[in-house]
Amino acid sequence: MSFVLVLQHPQLASCDLTALQPVLTLASYAFDQTVLRQPVAADFCLTETIQARLQQQQIDYAVIPDLAFADFGLLVSDMDSTLITIECIDEIAAGVGIKAEISAITERAMRGELDFAQSLRARVALLKGLSQHHLQRVYDDILTLSPGALWLLQACQQHHIRFMLVSGGFTYFTERLQQQYGLDRTFANQLVIQNDCLTGTLQGDIIDAEAKARLLIEYRQQLGLKPQQVIAMGDGANDIPMLKAAGIGIAYHAKPRTEAAADIAIRFGGLDCVRKWFR
Repeated sequence: MSFVLVLQHPQLASCDLTALQPVLTLASYAFDQTVLRQPVAADFCLTETIQARLQQQQIDYAVIPDLAFADFGLLVSDMDSTLITIECIDEIAAGVGIKAEISAITERAMRGELDFAQSLRARVALLKGLSQHHLQRVYDDILTLSPGALWLLQACQQHHIRFMLVSGGFTYFTERLQQQYGLDRTFANQLVIQNDCLTGTLQGDIIDAEAKARLLIEYRQQLGLKPQQVIAMGDGANDIPMLKAAGIGIAYHAKPRTEAAADIAIRFGGLDCVRKWFR
């Protein structure tokens, strides 16, 4: 298998790449000169000094197998702070004035400092009595796709790549995203709602880190795909098993533990970068 060094930046042709000049012997630009691809040996590594220079210019980079996007058959994504820009539960909590309290728990869970299932139940319990109207308000007025997400979804459809959303968030949002954007499958946690109000409880099994990885594997097998034909992307510690279960795991603006576990880290760019890593 051949490998490539890939660099990404919106104005890459204007960036200072002099430190890489001895390496860039067969480099070629792609995607309107926002991406540079250079064949390298499988054991090629960038020095820490060069990595620091690239990061100073907000250039995303990775050494990866030289694959075409069409080589994949499934892309599995987290929702909160990955496909969308917000943490839904934090924005719901804003409706009852406890966003700071819930955000603190969310942050600790995403860093892997708290058990995800326990932290989720604790956060949901704080929402007891909140009107369902606040959920709709979050979806209509606050929720937005991450930069480049719509372009990525369109690229998946163009190349016949299934898109599965697997979230530790809530079905209220994943189901609406599925309907609006034509996602192939979605899985998330189900809030219990009675008399138009949240009860502070969840129904069914928790979609935690292990469930995310299991659902990825199950759908991959149903599609008859090999592990290397799957891309997974996420930002939190509960995405790590899912990233490792995929052929290519991508950490998107992620926590340090998640980034360390991934094959690729997108630190600066949008979700369009996911498509652009590949031919």
